[in-house]
Amino acid sequence: MTVLEGFEAPAGAWETEILASRLEGYEPAWLDAHCIAGRAMWARLTPPGNRKGRGRAATPVRSTPIALLDRRRLPLWISLLPQASTIPPSPRAQLLLDCLHVQGALFFEELAEASHLLRPQVEEALGELVALGLVTSDSFAGLRGLLVPSNQRRPIPGAKRRGRIPRFDIESGGRWALIRRALSVDDQSRVAAVERVARAWLQRYGVVFWRLLTREANWLPPWRDLLRVYRRLEARGEIRGGRFVAGFSGEQYALPEAIGLLRETRRRVPSEQWISLSGADPLNLIGVLAALTDNRLVYRDGIPVAILSAGTVEFLTTLDTKSQWEAQKRLMRSAARGLLSHLS
Repeated sequence: MTVLEGFEAPAGAWETEILASRLEGYEPAWLDAHCIAGRAMWARLTPPGNRKGRGRAATPVRSTPIALLDRRRLPLWISLLPQASTIPPSPRAQLLLDCLHVQGALFFEELAEASHLLRPQVEEALGELVALGLVTSDSFAGLRGLLVPSNQRRPIPGAKRRGRIPRFDIESGGRWALIRRALSVDDQSRVAAVERVARAWLQRYGVVFWRLLTREANWLPPWRDLLRVYRRLEARGEIRGGRFVAGFSGEQYALPEAIGLLRETRRRVPSEQWISLSGADPLNLIGVLAALTDNRLVYRDGIPVAILSAGTVEFLTTLDTKSQWEAQKRLMRSAARGLLSHLS
C-alpha cells in the first residue's frame, strides 16, 4: 500500500486495473480487510472545479479520482489539502451532510432512517458527496457498492432477484463519515506533511526528479519544498543523489535499493518480458497517453513499445510481425477478472 499512497486514480480503476495487475489472484476482501483494520482508507482529495458555471457536480463516481491512504497518516495529507469544492451539494446530498454533522459517522441504514430518504436516493446522494470529496466510508466496499450497477447488487432482505448476483452491496461499506479539511496548519505540521509526501514518492518510483512528478496532484508540495527534504535525507545517508536517468535536467535522488535494481536491469539479457498497464496506473510515464482507465500501454523488457488510446493502437518502436501481434493482444486484454469485471 505504501507505494500507492496518495496517488489519485479513477475509482473504477483501482481494483480492476491497478491492484489486480500487482497482486496475483486479487480478492476484494483483501482491501476491505485493510480498511476495516484501520490500516488504509480511501478518499477523494482533489476537489472538483466548477464546469462552465454549472452548480452541480457532474463527475460520475466511476471516474472520480480516488486516493488510497495510510489512515494513521491521514492528518498529514489533510494538512496539505486545498479548500473543499465550492460546488453546492444538491438538497438531498446536503441533507445527508447535515445528518453526518449532527450525528457523526452513520451506517447506510442509519443514514436512510435519519434523512427519511429512499434507499436509491441515499445512494445517489452518497455518490454525489463522494464525487465532491466530502465523505468516505470505513471500507472500500462502500465505494465499490456505488460503482456496481443497481441491477447487479445483492437484493435487500426479503427481496428476490433472478440470475447471478455479485457479493457486493453498499451496506457492507461500514459507516459513512465526513472528510474534514484542516482550517489552519502550523509550520511543524506542514514540514512533517512535506516529508511524508517526499518519502511516499521515493517508495512509489525509486528515483525522483521534477519531471517525474507531473503525474501527481497539482496541490501537493512543489519540487523546491521536496528538494529540502531530499537533500536532508541524502546528508543522513538514507538516499543517494546523482544522475540516474538520462535526458532529464535537475537534481535526482534515489533509494539505495533502486540503484542496484537499475544496474541489474542494464546488465540483464532481454527475456521478452511483457507488462501491460492501464493508462490510469502510476507507472504510466508516457506523456502522450492520457491517464484514463480505457487507455493502455505495454512494456517489453522495461521499454514502452505500444499504446492503446481511443481504441487505436500506436507502436512506439519498430517491431516485427510476431511482436506486433503480441503487443496488440496484451493491449486489448484487461487486468479485470472474475467478480470485478463488471466494474471495468
